[in-house]
Amino acid sequence: MPTAVVTGGAGFLGSHLCDYLVAQDYRVICVDNLETGSLQNVEHLRGENFVFVNHDLTRHLEIEEPVDFVYHLASPASPIDYLRLPLQTLKVGSYGTHNALGLAKFKRARFLLASTSEVYGDPAVHPQPETYWGNVNPIGPRGVYDEAKRYAEALTMAYHRQQGVDTCIVRIFNTYGPRMRPHDGRAIPTFLRQALANEPLTVFGDGSQTRSFCYVDDLIRGLVLLARSGEHLPVNLGNPQELSLLELAKTVIRVTGSKSEIVFEALPVDDPQVRQPDITRARQLLGWEPQVTLEDGLRRILQANQRESLSV
Repeated sequence: MPTAVVTGGAGFLGSHLCDYLVAQDYRVICVDNLETGSLQNVEHLRGENFVFVNHDLTRHLEIEEPVDFVYHLASPASPIDYLRLPLQTLKVGSYGTHNALGLAKFKRARFLLASTSEVYGDPAVHPQPETYWGNVNPIGPRGVYDEAKRYAEALTMAYHRQQGVDTCIVRIFNTYGPRMRPHDGRAIPTFLRQALANEPLTVFGDGSQTRSFCYVDDLIRGLVLLARSGEHLPVNLGNPQELSLLELAKTVIRVTGSKSEIVFEALPVDDPQVRQPDITRARQLLGWEPQVTLEDGLRRILQANQRESLSV
């Protein structure tokens, strides 16, 4: 039975990854300090194949048993979190990544870094291929997250080139699904929360800025395929279907049957105007592409929320 360490495993993406790996007969060691994650996300995972470790990854991590994979997802990921926790975000991107890489080196494990499309900043190239170096503001409010991830990528490649660690890097584009916190500041949970309460949907700017949205099940499948591959250079994972935030708001209203109206607010500082992944490498290297449509994904979230409310 292979063993995987998942840092940030009680978060949105991390908990879904833990689910997937346990279902694939992995032994999963979930590491999280619960700064932004929640035990509720993993409380259903019980038994010998799942272990939760409450640990701050900026401190040395000791795992006694053999480890085959280290999935490093630990980091505040939503704007509301990394703007609230700027120093912690920088520390987990640096010290935390160093400690996770050190564990992978010691255990001779395959290491996956969960990076982000934010390394591209407000891109001049559209859609964004992995060869694009980005256009990031290092001293803006979002720089603590963007630069932490860019540094983590550089650190990962240094461990691979100098220390021989078997590494890979995934650049994750906007992902959504069950367990996203309603107040985490990202578009889909915010719009859903507002729509279900028949409150106005708040769109920043004129809503013309674009995003692509990948359902979490598709994203997790891609993470595991990449970890099992022999690839070392960055790979984009996301949905290449691009739409404006105004279109997203209208879709949420339609799927939920809400009576909400749309209102417009000032655009945040350094908010990217376009975001669309070029997933050519993911298709070629992994045979991966997203399968769940936006409307289907939104309906799955609503169904999951209904099941959760019925079980309370």
